[in-house]
Amino acid sequence: MTLHFSVLASGSTGNAIYVETEDQRFLVDAGLSGKQMDALFQQIGRDMKSLSGILVTHEHSDHIKGIGIVARKYKLPIYANEKTWNAMNGLIGEVPVEQKFTFGMETVKSFGSLDIESFGVSHDAAEPMFYVFHHEGKKLVLITDTGYVSDRMKGIISNADVYVFESNHDVQMLRMGRYPWNIKRRILGDYGHVSNEDAAIAMSEVIGDNTKQIYLAHLSADNNMKDLARMAVSQTLEGQGIRAGEQFNLFDTDPKKPTALTAV
Repeated sequence: MTLHFSVLASGSTGNAIYVETEDQRFLVDAGLSGKQMDALFQQIGRDMKSLSGILVTHEHSDHIKGIGIVARKYKLPIYANEKTWNAMNGLIGEVPVEQKFTFGMETVKSFGSLDIESFGVSHDAAEPMFYVFHHEGKKLVLITDTGYVSDRMKGIISNADVYVFESNHDVQMLRMGRYPWNIKRRILGDYGHVSNEDAAIAMSEVIGDNTKQIYLAHLSADNNMKDLARMAVSQTLEGQGIRAGEQFNLFDTDPKKPTALTAV
């Protein structure tokens, strides 16, 4: 069995990603209710009681809403960096100390056959970080909730087999939309979210010979659409001399239904 994953839910209403190998099963974030998380796991034919642990990216509610409930119900270890733990205090309820573990920024932890690498992103949270999963020469990168993709990030995430990559908004839709200006400014800023075009430019600089799948994630319900994101990313990549659908394929994610459990 190789590295498999499913984007269980992705968007401003809640985020969760499942990753498994033959001997490890991890949940990255749980930004939905415990009942919703159970339903998502049923749809991919998995059970949360078999999880090895939960990895936290940052403390925003669309990433941690169900973490305390799930961890207590299934007695799961939770991994987060120290600043994120401090920021989560009071947000996820009481978690027994024996279930609380620190996963430092830009470190690698090994869990059986799976190596998990953390890296920092640029977002308005205490110390936001995402993860790269390494297993038998395969590389799965998760990167959302960042205002931009720095050269340092690009070095860490380059030439992955699969990317789950933020493509949050269409800039024109956001500028013309109903959000107040302070929210628009936050989203457009260095500590907000990347647009379709900026995501594609970053992709063009990290895609390598190994890259076969890219999942467009964390789309705004108000300021983006799946077809628009796919078209904008494809056109921007084509402008960089990269044709989606040939070397690699683009896939959608959804805030309410999981992607198929897929091999990396």
